[in-house]
Amino acid sequence: MTTAIPPRMRGVNRAEVCDANFSEFVRDWTGGPPDAVPADGDSILPGSALDARSFRELFESQLISRHLDLMARVLRVQDKVFYTIGSSGHEGNAMVARLARHTDPAFLHYRSGGFMAERFRKLPREKTDRLGPIMDSALSFAASKDDPASGGRHKVWGSKPLWVLPQTSTIASHLPKAFGTAVAIEQARRIGHALPIPDDSIVICSFGDASSNHATAQTAFNAAAWTAYQKLPVPVLFVCEDNGIGISVKTPEGWVAQNFSSRRGLDYFQADGLDLAAGYARVRDAVHHCRMTRRPTFLHLRTTRIMGHAGTDFEIEWRSLEELCAVEATDPLLRSAAIALESGLMSKQEILALYEDTRERCFAAAAEADKRPRLTELADVMAPLAPYTPDAVEAEAARFDYAEKREKVFGGAARLPENQPPRHLAIQINQALHDLFCKYPEALLFGEDVAQKGGVYTVTRNLHKAFGNKRVFNTLLDETIILGLAQGYANMGMLPLPEIQYLAYFHNACDQIRGEAASLQFFSNDQYRNPMVMRIASLGYQKGFGGHFHNDNSITALRDIPGLVVGCPSRGDDAATMLRTLAALAKVDGRVCAFLEPIALYMAKDLHEPGDGGWLTAYPPPDQAMTLGEGRVYLPEDGSSGDDLVIFTFGNGVPMSLRAARRIERAHGWKTRVVDLRWLVPLNDAWIVEQARSAKRILIVDEGRRSAGVGEGIITAITEGGYGARPFRRVVGADTFTPLAGAAFLVIPSEQDIVDAADSLA
Repeated sequence: MTTAIPPRMRGVNRAEVCDANFSEFVRDWTGGPPDAVPADGDSILPGSALDARSFRELFESQLISRHLDLMARVLRVQDKVFYTIGSSGHEGNAMVARLARHTDPAFLHYRSGGFMAERFRKLPREKTDRLGPIMDSALSFAASKDDPASGGRHKVWGSKPLWVLPQTSTIASHLPKAFGTAVAIEQARRIGHALPIPDDSIVICSFGDASSNHATAQTAFNAAAWTAYQKLPVPVLFVCEDNGIGISVKTPEGWVAQNFSSRRGLDYFQADGLDLAAGYARVRDAVHHCRMTRRPTFLHLRTTRIMGHAGTDFEIEWRSLEELCAVEATDPLLRSAAIALESGLMSKQEILALYEDTRERCFAAAAEADKRPRLTELADVMAPLAPYTPDAVEAEAARFDYAEKREKVFGGAARLPENQPPRHLAIQINQALHDLFCKYPEALLFGEDVAQKGGVYTVTRNLHKAFGNKRVFNTLLDETIILGLAQGYANMGMLPLPEIQYLAYFHNACDQIRGEAASLQFFSNDQYRNPMVMRIASLGYQKGFGGHFHNDNSITALRDIPGLVVGCPSRGDDAATMLRTLAALAKVDGRVCAFLEPIALYMAKDLHEPGDGGWLTAYPPPDQAMTLGEGRVYLPEDGSSGDDLVIFTFGNGVPMSLRAARRIERAHGWKTRVVDLRWLVPLNDAWIVEQARSAKRILIVDEGRRSAGVGEGIITAITEGGYGARPFRRVVGADTFTPLAGAAFLVIPSEQDIVDAADSLA
């Protein structure tokens, strides 16, 4: 190369070469002037659908994206920038941003610098508190607290006014919720829900060619085609930015076209993202088609990858120089410079001046961003993770202003659930769901078998009849899509109540909660939320129907998801009041909630003796709710404090412990207090310690597994609270999968195990 490399670019991987290539290409260009320079509204080149003004602005957006990448690689080695997965070679995605609207929700690939720079043009500066695209991105690169997208928590492409919902280093996990958002746009009209965006909006979802092979991507494509097959609208534009490689693994040439061009249910468009003049028309056609037909549309956008996967990817170590030079020759910025010169729209001097001016703006923004404060306090880091406004939640949970509708749904005042005899858990959950649907017209319940059948345990029975197929409906058998739909409905302001048929099935789709739903508030600095109440039929002790998938007793995968709320009732009245609070947490604070329903207690009616009705409860009036973290204490039958032995438990462990307490009193004379935690995440450590304070002995009955179960959290709370010296035992499940038939009861705690543990404390 004969072109001098700017000093600050030297030694920065292949970035210096690509930087020099552009200036050299422009200076060495030898074409002659055109017959006429196109005016703003004229085609930039003969036959192109792209006009001159649009080209110039797209070119500027491409240059902004490129220089942000170059700046990041220079300043990374100076510890001033903390993210170097760049967009170089993908700048053609700016065309998608130009042709879509800023109110079209966008879930973006991490190589979306061009898209973001162009989308910023959609809002006049005076109508948004956002900075320009350069300073906005610089603050994010620098992990500054002033970063408008994430508040310095991660480098994300995100913007509230631009309707770009933040993603981190996404590998396909955003496709299900993009699909869900597209479905939600159409669902809102059917239930009369006012959308926060125009009714004819579409959803933009971009990803790489390597990501298109991921199971999570495939499930979204399948669900979109499955829905379209039934002639239901799914206005999602899947944008596959095909650069031919995933980190270091090459995509077989032609694979994406072969895989998607004739897939039923996905309408395929192909466009050249390396050439603005040539590619613009097909991108326009794809966006228009998606908006007009409301069908899932697959835009196969040709791109390339310049400068490696990230700043730490030294391609020269594993890729030949000849191959690298061939890739760099396809740089879309070289083609854009050629278009500017061929059309006469810009001179060499104007292009080079714009190039250097953009560089200076990016480095100046980076220098300013480096001066801004970063996160230095843990409280600031965690602030958006789990918002909780107790008074507002309590007021919302107790709000009762739907009496007339409620009487109509239940069939008159005499048939209201609080006017009925005490009932078991499954019935009370069902009644509470009917109440929630009366209270929240935007509530939706969906999952496998939940509609006409009423769920495999009839817990959702008659909801479909009462509220119709628009609000209670079956989905395809795919937990990932169920939770993707939930996020989409939440994005559009609805209250989703997805059902996961069994706890073990949640593990199939855990990342939709862990990596996506529960992280959105954190990575968007609480600008976006995914409120939902996820119902899961859970835990062990089913008789006559078992095995690992139907008697899963492990909730470890839920316990360590930051920001998630997990409640587990053991009786009907608790279930009703807990559901009201969970719904309020979702509505008021945008929380992602899990409601674990103990399957073996669904139909439980008796406690100590057959026919005693000891586990039936009256339905609590609709203005009663349960405070987050509030447990229930069962004192001994004589009303004493029960300090001789305190049993901490939850779920199935509660009635087992109550039965065991009678036997323990007969054997040892101990008065036993049974403490039902009810809330498993977050654990109410202070309340646990308070209950332990007066205990002479402690038993922890945890129906989960020995490793990483709730019991470990209880022990930690008690020990850190200063009461770890109390004699205690843990009754807990074994570290094994659950077998079939009677063998299942060998691996989970039993009433006899509780009694034996108490004996050992004697």
